[in-house]
Amino acid sequence: MTFREGNWTMEQIRVYEPHKHLKQGIKIWKEMFQELVDFHELIWRLFARDISAKYKQSLLGNAWSLLLPLVAIGTFMYLNHTGILHIQKTSMPYPLYALIGLSVWQIFATGLNSGANSLVGAGDLVTKINFPREVLVLASMAQSVFEFLIKFVMILVFFFIFKFMPSWEIVFFPFVLLPLVFLTIGLSLILSLLNGVMRDMANIVSLLLMFLMFLTPVLYPISNKHFLLLKFNFLSVLINAPRELIADGHIHQPYYFGSASVISLLIFLMAWRIFHLAETKIPERM
Repeated sequence: MTFREGNWTMEQIRVYEPHKHLKQGIKIWKEMFQELVDFHELIWRLFARDISAKYKQSLLGNAWSLLLPLVAIGTFMYLNHTGILHIQKTSMPYPLYALIGLSVWQIFATGLNSGANSLVGAGDLVTKINFPREVLVLASMAQSVFEFLIKFVMILVFFFIFKFMPSWEIVFFPFVLLPLVFLTIGLSLILSLLNGVMRDMANIVSLLLMFLMFLTPVLYPISNKHFLLLKFNFLSVLINAPRELIADGHIHQPYYFGSASVISLLIFLMAWRIFHLAETKIPERM
């Protein structure tokens, strides 16, 4: 005899099971990927909303993405010219060298800042609508990548201005950026959860990024005396590798880049899994 309640049979009723995600084991990964595929349109709509809101009623609009790096580069060039700083010779004209480094760095910095605030900034969307919250972090990361594409147009212009011919291996540039993107998304997933519990986390992230930027060869070249930065701060090789590929056609420290890439991927996968497990508790904390 089949139990019925209204038009539902017992087979159709989904019974709540505590720690269901833990019991699914490796099958949960298929579910996680499928959720992102199913909600790809929402990611796009959130990305378009964030871009529109960011530059709404802005006099310069997207030009801010170009102006801020130029101001930073101009400041470092002035400090170097006056002797306050001493920047060693670079593998390409310094303005181009600094622009590439700063553009790649801002994929990480902008993505981490916006990703850490993505859940808190969504407000009622998180508490009232049921959807995989990962899409909020991914939408914020898409915004960071979009701003990088704007800067990349300026990089191409700089190639022409300084008559610099990049290596043909520049075609692999997007693939070399992938580890940095995975690392940014992974850290953003964890920081977005922490920010939901402790709202000071966003300010802490901003301070750490400011400090970390000067410990990473974004605006200056790595020398032998800076080797410890390359060894213990694997952001260094992730930032420097795309620039080396453009200038020389190869990555100078392939072993460290490979190791940093594996670490970045592992951080992303572990963070995504933790985020998915904590997802049901997110609305309670918002």
